[in-house]
Formats: sequence, structure tokens, C-alpha cells
Amino acid sequence: MATTGARATTLDPILDLKARMGRSIIGQEQMIERLLIGLLANGNLLVEGLPGLAKTRAIKSLAKYLDAGLSRIQFTPDLLPSDITGSEVYYTSEGKGEFKFQSGPIFNNLILADEINRAPAKVQAALLEAMEERQVTVAGKTHKLPDLFLVMATQNPIEQEGTYSLPEAQMDRFLMHVQVGYPDRAGEGRIMALVRSEEGGNGAHASTADDRLAQDVIFAARREIRNVTMSEAVANYIVALVFATREPDKLDADLAKWIEVGVSPRGAIALDKVARAWAWFSGRDYTTPDDVREVVHDVFRHRLILNFDAEAAGMDTDAVVDELLRIVPVG
Repeated sequence: MATTGARATTLDPILDLKARMGRSIIGQEQMIERLLIGLLANGNLLVEGLPGLAKTRAIKSLAKYLDAGLSRIQFTPDLLPSDITGSEVYYTSEGKGEFKFQSGPIFNNLILADEINRAPAKVQAALLEAMEERQVTVAGKTHKLPDLFLVMATQNPIEQEGTYSLPEAQMDRFLMHVQVGYPDRAGEGRIMALVRSEEGGNGAHASTADDRLAQDVIFAARREIRNVTMSEAVANYIVALVFATREPDKLDADLAKWIEVGVSPRGAIALDKVARAWAWFSGRDYTTPDDVREVVHDVFRHRLILNFDAEAAGMDTDAVVDELLRIVPVG
């Protein structure tokens, strides 16, 4: 379907932003797309991948080309909730004292929560509360976070010693759980060439205030995404996929053996939002079942809880979602 002129002027700068990010992040096109989809759908991302796969570089690149501030929080076992949210600080002047709120790094547009599973539950909860409520309460006073706000939390899948796993109920607050893999052979060579170029001072120039994408474009895109049409058939398909995780015994005996806890209503809402954002990102003002199938792994991956039978059968959540897509009929 052809887009209107007004629509094109909103989508085009988003696609240009993707292209600019892609020039400095090679071999990770899907991560770039998911990061932009999370921003457009007004959600937060949990990104999991081995070290060196450009997770930090991705959000730094987004901050470089978008008119937005970036805070990086390195999660460690000795981190305190106030190190994230901020705290009341006592100031004295001319013999008088008063408490003033000193904001923490969470008060920014883009937040990189690096290795979120290295901090204890109390610190994780402080971040997740800010993500959910979009505000922070300190000493009885509520402080609102910026309208443009996205948290990208990272996890290393291979290191478990000295880490604190996120509770399943708290992981549900992330819009998507994105897994990042290695680039292909051609991409690896291009990455080395890019780094050599940057070391030689031949990298892309720093963005100025004039060529960074304005936040108003993101807000306009969000309004358009809210108006993307979802037919009753596509909505029913989302509901069918969700209920297949809650009542697997009605569809397949193996699914019933593997799934311990199904997807929550928050997961259904997330799939609705992300599917509409993907349709818009693809240049359409309506959704199709293919939009749902494109993003369902990222939405369901951290919301499905499997049991020991699934592990024994060599099934992970992605494999179970594949089975759901095979079994659940479209329409």
C-alpha cells in the first residue's frame, strides 16, 4: 500500500537513522531494527549476547544520531538503588540548610544498563520500577522521567558466577528480549576494516545538533503507529498464540509437557504494539500475520517458562515458539 506524503516524511528519517547506525554497526542489522522498534513502541529492551557483539556500540550510535542524551550504568554487586535513581542531598548556604534532590543517571533519554544481572535484586527493582512507572519517588516526592525514555539492559549468557538472575515476573516488564549472535564471515572482515579506518581518523564525523534526528519525529511516528490498523483476524491470531502457551494441552501433548508457565496479558499487549510498530517500519498502515510472526520470538522469549522436560528434550524457548507457529493456525 502506498504511503501518504505526510507519512513518508515521518518514516524516511527513521529509515535514514537506521542506515546511519548500520554504517558503524556491521553484521547486526536485526539488533538495530529491534532497538528502533523498541524506541518507536515506547518500550524497553533486554539484549543478550556474548562480549564484543556491538551491544554498547548500538545504543551509543543511536544517541549519536538522535537528539537524545545517554547514560551508561555499569551494574556491579556493590551498586545501590540511589546510584541509579538519585537521592536527597543536604545543602547549606548562608547558615541555612535544605534537602535538594540530586538526580541519578536514570534521568536521561537513553539508558544503557550494562550487565544488569551483576547487581542484586534491590538495584534491579529500582531500575525496573522506573521503567514501568516512568517516574522515581524519593523521600516522598515524585520525579518524572523524560518523555523520550528507553532502557537497553544487557546480559552475558555465559557467565553465571557472581550474577543475580532477573526474576521472571520482572523480566516481563521488558518489551522484547533480543538475542545477538556473531556476524558472518564477510561482516567480520568489514568490522576489522571499519575499526582500522576509525583508528586512522577516517571514521564518520561526529553528529552536530543540525543533523541529529529531532525527538519530535519519534513522537510523531508513535502517533502514527497507534493508528496502524489491526484486523480482527490478526488480533485473534495474537490471542490464539498467547492462549496456546497457557492451554498447551488443548493443542499438542509435547507442548503441554514443555511449558510450565505461559505468556501473561502484558505479553499479548507487547505483541500487539511491536507488530504494529513493525508494520509501520515496513511502510504499511495495517498489520498482517507475518508481522506477528516476525517479532513473536523477541516478545515471547523471556515470558515463557519451560520445565525440566523441555530441557531434557533439548528445547529452548525459541524452539517452543517455532512449534507454536507451526501448530497455531492463522485466522
